[in-house]
Amino acid sequence: MARHELDPAHRERTLRHLAEREYDVIVIGGGVTGAGAALDAVSRGLSVALVEAADLANGTSSRSGKLFHGGLRYLKQLNFSLVREALKERDLMVGSLCPHLVSPERFTFPFRHWWERVYIGLGVLLYDLLRLTVTRTVKGHRHLSRKTVRRELPALGPGVRGGVSFYDVRVDDARHTMMLARTAAGLGADVATRTEVTGFLRDGERLTGVVARDAESGADVPIRGRAVVNATGVWAERVQELAGVASLSVTAAKGIHLVVPADRIDLRTGLIAQTSDSIFLIRRWFGHWLMGTTDTKWDHTRDDPAPTGSDVDYLLAQANRWLEKPLTREDVVGVYAGLRPLVSGKGATAALSRDHTVAEGPAGVFTVVGGKYTTYRIMARDAVDAAARHLGGDVPASVTERIPVIGAEGLAAVAAQRALLAERHGLTPQWIGHLLDRYGALALDLLDLIAERPELAGPIDGAPGYLAVEAVYAATAEGAVHLDDVLVRRTRIFMETADHGLTAAVHVAALIAPALGWDDERREWEIERYGAEMAADLAAVAALTDDEAMAARAAVRPAPWTVRPR
Repeated sequence: MARHELDPAHRERTLRHLAEREYDVIVIGGGVTGAGAALDAVSRGLSVALVEAADLANGTSSRSGKLFHGGLRYLKQLNFSLVREALKERDLMVGSLCPHLVSPERFTFPFRHWWERVYIGLGVLLYDLLRLTVTRTVKGHRHLSRKTVRRELPALGPGVRGGVSFYDVRVDDARHTMMLARTAAGLGADVATRTEVTGFLRDGERLTGVVARDAESGADVPIRGRAVVNATGVWAERVQELAGVASLSVTAAKGIHLVVPADRIDLRTGLIAQTSDSIFLIRRWFGHWLMGTTDTKWDHTRDDPAPTGSDVDYLLAQANRWLEKPLTREDVVGVYAGLRPLVSGKGATAALSRDHTVAEGPAGVFTVVGGKYTTYRIMARDAVDAAARHLGGDVPASVTERIPVIGAEGLAAVAAQRALLAERHGLTPQWIGHLLDRYGALALDLLDLIAERPELAGPIDGAPGYLAVEAVYAATAEGAVHLDDVLVRRTRIFMETADHGLTAAVHVAALIAPALGWDDERREWEIERYGAEMAADLAAVAALTDDEAMAARAAVRPAPWTVRPR
């Protein structure tokens, strides 16, 4: 197997390495910033360990708005530097870094008053002008007449006078984060999931590493390192406290999104509209529409943000301001909640800065927080820059602007063979396209698995949008350790199926059990655990407030899942 494949044996080897080596940089956190920092550091020639308490992209990085975007609304805050930086990164993702994981998507900003054409048009024009020094791989904006808007957005109600269209970029955030981590592993980084940092190693007053607990075995693993990057997002304060310094205050802002089947809304483009304090979007999401978001302060455990019925009703109300045929809760097939890690300040969370900061404290520990998904590479670069200054010596500058994510290299050549590959493996060209959009050139790895095991060419029971081979590949190459890793993050089954993946769970568990060494008892435990988590989420959505949602979720969940069959 290639080194970038995160198979079960890789995890065991990595855990041994963690206890045996001294690293230049230990990265804590397997979200997009942590994975980006690991890639940045290892590509500069530094030895790197990446440890994640749960699964890759388990937190915010699998629960974002799933867009690489410039942040049109930040123009209202006059944050031109952030918008320009984000636009550059967005275009870079499409042009070279991960074209297999992104798709430029057109949005329409409709308006009902003549003066909005001037106000909104100037904003979108500025959005494009900020890209003057950027290589443009995404199309610019154009003004639309009333007739054109009606043609592009048939679902809209009366009163629309025109609109402006522009492009941003869709991304499957969880897959992108996971493949960043695999790219880092391919260059030599040691990547360990389900490995939670519980303390720091010290030599007198000097920090010399961390102590991590393997959640699968319960064993403590000492990891020695010369510098530590704390990229844990909303948990950054917790890690700082373990190190003995809490120099940053992080506000957690909850954002939820709804998933609606494609046939419920008749739109040719995405829709963007202003709210009282932010923006509301309906965007394409493969065979569905994704809509969001909310922006409210979250004061409960940061491990488990819960959407509420009030959140759902708010987003439906925003959609129904524009749609002629109103949506109801019955139209919603999926809901998810994430937390934005914002550097604390006064006022509503929607008004807090999306800029990032890197703070040192104690010596050798560098905490990066704030920012937005689109600018993860800049955040990672700045954190590693700070660590490199601490390490001293001749550490090269960041080169991640020129390092494609695995699956990008060779993509054009494999895509040109789509018809041939379909015929050779007994799949339709549409299925080959599906694999290319999720794996890039690595689609050949999955086709090799199908050649060895033809039964894997069929769809997953209860999730006809995915092939059985994808579940097996998730367990053998993408670092999946539990059933929910596959259903929630390696695929999007949990939010794209009416039963939230409960039918698919049985088939997927059977597919991945041999690769992960599960017996029948462990397989049934994983299915039961997944079902309980989905039931807890449904109970939370039935509540109206955050307090009620957390109580409802706790009431449905059984005893802690830390004890399980081996």
